[in-house]
Amino acid sequence: MADVVDTATRSRMMAGIRGKDTTPELALRRALHGAGFRFRLHARELPGRPDLVLPRWDAVVQVHGCFWHRHPGCRYATNPATRPEFWSAKFAGNVERDARNHAALLTLGWRAATVWGCALSKDRLADSAARLGDWIRGQGKTIEIG
Repeated sequence: MADVVDTATRSRMMAGIRGKDTTPELALRRALHGAGFRFRLHARELPGRPDLVLPRWDAVVQVHGCFWHRHPGCRYATNPATRPEFWSAKFAGNVERDARNHAALLTLGWRAATVWGCALSKDRLADSAARLGDWIRGQGKTIEIG
């Protein structure tokens, strides 16, 4: 199947996709900050550069987009019709890297949370942030919200 837009337009669209400071990430940051949590952003010294690092709580938070990180069972984790081999390899690499980084963070003694983008929609943000806040204050090693 051919792409519905020309190569230059597709390139411009793909270049506009952000790796950090995404809309879901900013929404979660605002909610956590409003709840009194203080954190560092994108710590370069940690595997995968977690989106949020809460040193006081020995916790890190990754905000994963459902499409790029392949949220299992999510309606947003669709497969593009063009170049299926490329996309399959791309997505498999993303999932593998996420698992490797998650394991490395746990090995280093961090508690690790994964929050999926679909859990940060306007109608679910407050509940997701509250669940994450409870986890941060608690003792659990991992949590996945989404």
